[in-house]
Amino acid sequence: MTDTSLPSGAAAPATVRVWDPMVRVFHWGLVAAFAVAWLSAEEIQTVHEFAGYTVAGLVAFRLVWGLTGSRYARFTQFVKGPKDVLAYLRDMVRGSERRHLGHNPAGAAMIVALLVTLSGTAFTGWLMEEPERVAMLPDLPAIVAPAFADEDGGYAAYGERGGVDGTLKEVHETLANLMLLLAALHVGGVVLASFRHEENLARAMVTGQKRAPGEHDIA
Repeated sequence: MTDTSLPSGAAAPATVRVWDPMVRVFHWGLVAAFAVAWLSAEEIQTVHEFAGYTVAGLVAFRLVWGLTGSRYARFTQFVKGPKDVLAYLRDMVRGSERRHLGHNPAGAAMIVALLVTLSGTAFTGWLMEEPERVAMLPDLPAIVAPAFADEDGGYAAYGERGGVDGTLKEVHETLANLMLLLAALHVGGVVLASFRHEENLARAMVTGQKRAPGEHDIA
């Protein structure tokens, strides 16, 4: 727990460090990797796959860092239950939400959604690279087998729409599109919180520094 108490007569610090370097590198590295993956899709497959592996590696790192990292990086510090998230959203609608030094409950829920969606996007992309990888999922062939058979009783070539790869591609693309929606909502939330609490949250993710907690803030 961060001790925000100060000796008598001491001036409160203007800023405090919240985001450690690893969190900041992860955040902007993920933004860059996903942007490259999105822009290179259907265009430069080698670049697309490399960016996808980078995304997967960054997500894996964040999961580990969320358990072992600094205070404000840890999931136990900011992930809340549905009741707390809904209460925070209600306060937002009323314009009375309290400032959180770390992630607020709504932002934390968004982070979880982004990590889950990115994991699914990376995993389906990895499966699509090699047909043999689908066999690693015992339940998947049974689900898609009817669509995989062609009119002559044979099997569609790997990669055709309606085949195993076609199904995976649709899931992969859907997850990627969902990521864009979530990213847009995330940016909107950052802009709103920055305006409400009069601090530049994007800049804080670059410098690691945020305004020191006030009397009514949650540190």
